[in-house]
Amino acid sequence: MRIALHTKVRADRIEEYEAAHREVPEELTTAIRAAGATSWTIWRSGADLFHVIECADYARLLAELEHLPVNVTWQARMAELLDVVHDYTGEGAGAGLPVVWEL
Repeated sequence: MRIALHTKVRADRIEEYEAAHREVPEELTTAIRAAGATSWTIWRSGADLFHVIECADYARLLAELEHLPVNVTWQARMAELLDVVHDYTGEGAGAGLPVVWEL
């Protein structure tokens, strides 16, 4: 399945956000893959962030990562940089952007 999300970085923290993503901990990327993600891409337009995640089951991905210590630490770091955060709770599984059109 493919999930699209929208988050938002604080305008004064863009450089720090991008720098953090150049150094995502290997333990976290390994955990994301183990939870079922095959790819995760983030695009930025101004302060708006658009994510596309390819995974077997998005709800499972969130459930496996929500309380994982490396992800909890990462999300705390991201919360300092973001105005709109990625929701890892069970409710977040329905937060994907609706598909309007596909080719």
